[in-house]
Amino acid sequence: MVSRKPFYLLVALLYIVGLGMTFYHHIALDVPLTPGEKRQIWSIEAKLEFEATGEPVIASLAIPGTQPGFTLMNENAASPGYGLSFVEKDGDARAEWSIRTASGRQELYYRVDMMADAHAKPAANPQPPAIEKQIESEPYATAMKQILERAQERSADGYTLTREIIKEIEKQEQNAELLKKHKTRANLIAELLNNANVPARVVQALSLEDGRRRQELVDYLQVFNNPTDYKLFNPQTGEQGRPANLLLWEYNSGALLDVTGGHNSRVTFSMIEQEQPVNVALAQKFEKSDILNFSIHGLPLEEQTLFKGLLLIPIGVLMVVFLRVIVGIKTSGTFMPVLIAVAFIQTQLITGLVGFLLIVGTGLIIRSYLSRLNLLLVARISAIIIMVISMIGIFSAFAFKLGLTDGMKITFFPMIILSWTIERMSILWEEEGSKEVFRQGGGSLLVAVIAYLAMDNELIRHLTFNFLGLQLVLMATVLLLGNYTGYKLSELKRFKPLVNEIKSGATPGKDK
Repeated sequence: MVSRKPFYLLVALLYIVGLGMTFYHHIALDVPLTPGEKRQIWSIEAKLEFEATGEPVIASLAIPGTQPGFTLMNENAASPGYGLSFVEKDGDARAEWSIRTASGRQELYYRVDMMADAHAKPAANPQPPAIEKQIESEPYATAMKQILERAQERSADGYTLTREIIKEIEKQEQNAELLKKHKTRANLIAELLNNANVPARVVQALSLEDGRRRQELVDYLQVFNNPTDYKLFNPQTGEQGRPANLLLWEYNSGALLDVTGGHNSRVTFSMIEQEQPVNVALAQKFEKSDILNFSIHGLPLEEQTLFKGLLLIPIGVLMVVFLRVIVGIKTSGTFMPVLIAVAFIQTQLITGLVGFLLIVGTGLIIRSYLSRLNLLLVARISAIIIMVISMIGIFSAFAFKLGLTDGMKITFFPMIILSWTIERMSILWEEEGSKEVFRQGGGSLLVAVIAYLAMDNELIRHLTFNFLGLQLVLMATVLLLGNYTGYKLSELKRFKPLVNEIKSGATPGKDK
C-alpha cells in the first residue's frame, strides 16, 4: 500500500504556508480581515508666498516622506507658469519650482496625502547628524558650560541629559534667561547636547488637526542614543516621544524653504482629515511599496479587476467538490455549475436563472429536432452554438424593447458551455429519460446557486482578493475532500428502513 504520509505532509505544508501568508499580510502589512474598514488620510497643503524681484526664480521646499506613523500616498503641486521637479539634496526630499523671470507677489502650492499607518516604514532609517561644536563668545560660553555641567551630574545617557537640560533652561535664573535671548530654545538645547558629544538636531514638524488653516511648523529635538535609536523631544515641555498626529516635515537639519530671486518668503499649512475605504488606501500604499510587488494591489487597475473575479473561482470549485463528494448531488458536467455561478455574478441571480432556463429549455426543443436529422456530432454541436448565440441576441433585443435592461446581461453566459450542456442533456434524455435530466439539471442549478451565494459574499470577496495565501488553503481543503471515500449524505437514505427496524425493536433483516 502506498504511504499517505507525503500526501498529508503536502496538505499540512499548504495550510501552514497559506495561513502564514495571510497572517503576515494582516499583522505586518495592516491588511484588515473584514471589509468596510477605512483608513485615516490627512490632506495637507503647503502655501509658499514670496516677493519676486524680476529675476530668475528657484524656490526649493523640503517635503515629507513615508515615516513611522505615516505612509505617503499622493503628492502634487500647483504652480502656473513654473517648472516643477522633485529632487533630493543631502538626503532631503524637496520640491523645486523654477521660472525664467517673475516679479511681484508669488503663490505656489504643494499638496500631500499622508495615511495614518502604524506599520509604515521609511525607505531608509535616519542617520545621526555629525556632531558640530560651536565656539560661543562670552558670556554665553560660560553660561552654557554651567548649565551643561549641572545637567550632566543628574543624567545617565543622551535621553536623560536632554530632559535635565530642558529642566535647567526652565529655571528662572540668570544663565537660562541670558541664553534664551541669545538662541531659540530648540537650537540651544541641540548645541548643548552636541557639546556633550550627544548627536542631536532640530527637526520641524506639523501638528495635525482637522480643519486648521495657515498653520506653521514647530521645532522638535531629534536625539540619538546610538546610530539606530532616537527619540523626539518637545523643547518647550520636555515631553519625550512622538505625539499622536505629529508629522515630521523637515528632518535633516536643512532649510525648510530656499528662494533665489525673491524675498519675504513664508510657508503656511492647511490640513483636512478624510477617510478612505481600506481597499483604495491599500492600493495606493502598495503601488509605492517595494515589499509587495507580488501583491494584486501592485497591478494595474484593469488587471486587478480581472483577478478580483478569477480569485473567486476556487471558492466555487470548493463548493462543487463538497456538494458532489460529501453531499452527493449529481450535476451535468463536473465544473459547469462554477461557470454558471460566475455568469450569475454578472447577471444577478434571478435574471441569470430565467435566462439559463430559457436558453437551455429552448435549446432542448431545437436539439430534439436536430437529432432526427442524424447529423454528425461536430455539425450538431456547431449548430447548437449558433442557435445559442441567436437566442441570446433575440432575448437581449426583446428585453431591451420591453425596457428590461437586466435581460441584456444574459450575454455573460458561457455559450460553449451552454451548447455542450444542451447536447449532454439531450443525450441523457434519450438514454436515461426525462427524470435523470431533471435530476442532473436541477442539481447543476442548485450547486450553481450555492456557489454563487458563496462567491458573491462580501467577506469572501474581500478575503480572496487581499490574501493570496488563502488560495493555498483552499487547495489543501480540496485535496483533503478528494481523499474522502466514505458514504455521501445522499446515500444515507438507503439505511432509513434499517433505522426504523432498530427503533421498532425488530431484528434487522427478519420479519416481526
